[in-house]
Amino acid sequence: MGLTHWILLLLTHPNEFRSLVQFSIYHEQKRDITSMKEHATSGWDRESMRRCWAFLDKTSRSFSAVIKELDGDLARTICMFYLVLRGLDTIEDDMTIPDHIKQPILRSFHKHTVTPGWKFNDCGPNEKDRQLLVEYDVVVEEVNRLDPSYRDVIVAIAEKMSTGMADYAHKAATTGTIYLETIAEYDLYCHYVAGLVGEGLSGIFSASHKEAPWLKDQLELSNSMGLLLQKTNIIRDYREDVDEQRYFWPREIWGRKEYGFSEMKELYAPHARERALWAQSGMVVDALRHAIDALDYLRLLRNQSVFNFCAIPATMAIATLELCFMNPVMFDRNIKIRKAEAARLIMRSTNPREVSIIFVEYARRIHAKALPSDPNYLRISVACGKIEQWREHHYPSHVLLSENGTSFNPEDARTNIIKREQDLDLALAKKKRIEEIRAGMTNSTSKPSTASTDPSKLEVALYIVGLMAVIILLSVAVIWGVMKVFGDE
Repeated sequence: MGLTHWILLLLTHPNEFRSLVQFSIYHEQKRDITSMKEHATSGWDRESMRRCWAFLDKTSRSFSAVIKELDGDLARTICMFYLVLRGLDTIEDDMTIPDHIKQPILRSFHKHTVTPGWKFNDCGPNEKDRQLLVEYDVVVEEVNRLDPSYRDVIVAIAEKMSTGMADYAHKAATTGTIYLETIAEYDLYCHYVAGLVGEGLSGIFSASHKEAPWLKDQLELSNSMGLLLQKTNIIRDYREDVDEQRYFWPREIWGRKEYGFSEMKELYAPHARERALWAQSGMVVDALRHAIDALDYLRLLRNQSVFNFCAIPATMAIATLELCFMNPVMFDRNIKIRKAEAARLIMRSTNPREVSIIFVEYARRIHAKALPSDPNYLRISVACGKIEQWREHHYPSHVLLSENGTSFNPEDARTNIIKREQDLDLALAKKKRIEEIRAGMTNSTSKPSTASTDPSKLEVALYIVGLMAVIILLSVAVIWGVMKVFGDE
């Protein structure tokens, strides 16, 4: 950002200017992968790995910054995981590759990923990440350098993902079907392209021992994390995808009778803007059903760098959904959240409680923009309410945390209930203490005898006397019997 842009931002959006200044001052880089002390885990001392870091910066600079802050060898491992999947996705998206050539490449991509020297030069010239595949041999080299526990996860996920992508690509090429028909089919597609990424990341986190070993078994939560991000991108990129003749919105949502659409490109027609927003709200509702699972997943993470890596994209996703919801501009061009808002989200996404607060804030904004005339109005309300309910269950809003400890919000009705319960407990404790004091005073004024005040000692004495009497009687009887027998002889 140049000086002119900063001055303009200060004059037009002073709050955003302040946020960006705060971010530049207070958000420190956690690690420098280029420093010599990091070479053992980052691989920066190798030319092949430096090339891989460059590819990562080129494909996604913002995502690259988050990856580089992961602890230890996690940064390098996830960098390679991302590049492998990016290469696979590039082949799948390239419409210039005939199906009979694309199919064997996709279905064997997991094998190519560990085959030394393999690369692919036949992508279309307009593909953004074409160069990654041209130099894919450096990716192969670095993948083979990874610990086997990491490499096995990457290869397994690449195999599953390539199989799913190949199936969908073949279906589109042979049947002429360009749409996903049902929500279930939409979910399956998103699982192949994003849910499996979540599963792979969980497997890598567990293999690194920075997270619990059972995290890799949380398949449903891992899948939902991926689906939340993927569905958000599909909603946001509507116009770009339609212009490229890529249709990911399921007909079951946008093709409802009350909307009156027969083709997806009809949604951006000016005269159909209201009905298009209804279809869009249906897509947002579908994406929001993964929000609770995403919050549950984040609560399982214990490593701070891993948490930041997962939480920041999640908060960006909920913010993007709010930006897109009931926003007609989305049908005309690609829209993104502003840099200052992204900076605030990055600085706040540090713990599950704060992330849940962020989700609630944006859920309330979504609900505030919902219109009663929208057929999805009630479903939107329920989806936003579930997010609020989750937050109140795990992190009640009337409990305030500060450096001085825990306190309660005096304006919340639940605080009055807690105060009354505390007052009642104090009153009962005071009443019980008074009764104990009165009982003690009564006992001290009566001055009972020793026998009456300590009957247990008297009972013990009587038992001892009785026992001695029995023993004496038995002894006398035995002596008398012996004398009687021997005296007669």
